[in-house]
Formats: sequence, structure tokens, C-alpha cells
Amino acid sequence: MRHRRKTIKLGRSTAHRDSLLSNQVCSLIEHRRIKTTLAKAKATKPLAERMITLGKRGDLHARRLAISYLKQKDLVKILFEKIAPASANRQGGYTRITKLGPRQSDSAPMAYLEWVDAPLVEVSSADTVSVVKKADKAEKANKVKKEKKAPAAKEKEEKTPATEAEVKD
Repeated sequence: MRHRRKTIKLGRSTAHRDSLLSNQVCSLIEHRRIKTTLAKAKATKPLAERMITLGKRGDLHARRLAISYLKQKDLVKILFEKIAPASANRQGGYTRITKLGPRQSDSAPMAYLEWVDAPLVEVSSADTVSVVKKADKAEKANKVKKEKKAPAAKEKEEKTPATEAEVKD
């Protein structure tokens, strides 16, 4: 019987498990949804919900506790300023686990772990500019390829053999 056994060990040492769960929560904060094994999702969920609770508290001590566990100040800022306020009206149950099929390589059960009240992902202007530049480069490359193909087609048309009427003239 597993009475009073709260920790899901995941076959790792304590330090490795703490690091894994911290990284999982950081990825969840950054990407709003992560795809992981079902066991890791179930182990990560309580920690993610605890971080939201700290974010809803919003005081300096809560922020320092979150930084001490997550180790990334920029993600703690996102947690406290964007994700926690979106869940302000909810009294727990901030995350959801959606089961997926088994992974093809080893048949491990997979799942999505995501925020229930996930705010829309905002794209900074720098990201937008870089995406636009990449799109422009791709369009220019396609135009250059088409222009190179078009003259070649014209040359082929010019080199077609003459008809009998043209040969007699």
C-alpha cells in the first residue's frame, strides 16, 4: 500500500527530480503547454499550481520563493504579471492534463500539461520583424527561381524546329 507516499520519484535522485520538475514548470510558463509523459505531467502539476498560488499572492516573499525554486527571474516575472492574474478568479485547478496516445518509440503514455486560463501568447515586435524578414527572403528567392526558369523556357521555345513552310522560304 502506498499510504502517506506523496512524492512521485520518477526513477531519479532527489536533486535530478527537483531539477526536472523545475525545468518542466519553466517550460510550461514559457510555452503555455508542454507535451510530456503522463507520469511527469502528474508530478509537475502540483508544483505548477503552487507557483500560480504564489503568483496570486504577489508579495515580495512569494516572488522570492518562486525565484528560489524556478531559478529564472524573467519567467517568474511572466508568472506574476501575466499568468497568475489570468487565474485570479479560480480557486485551484489552474492546470489540465490531456491524455494523448502512446509514444511510438517506447509506448510511454503521453499527455499535454497546459494552463486552464492561458492568456494569449504575445509576440514582441522584434519577433514579428524577424518573421517578416524571413518571409520576404523566401519570397525573393522564389521570384529569382521563377525568373531563372522563365528565360530558359523562352529559349526552348525559340529553338523549336522550323515548320516545313518556314524551311521552304
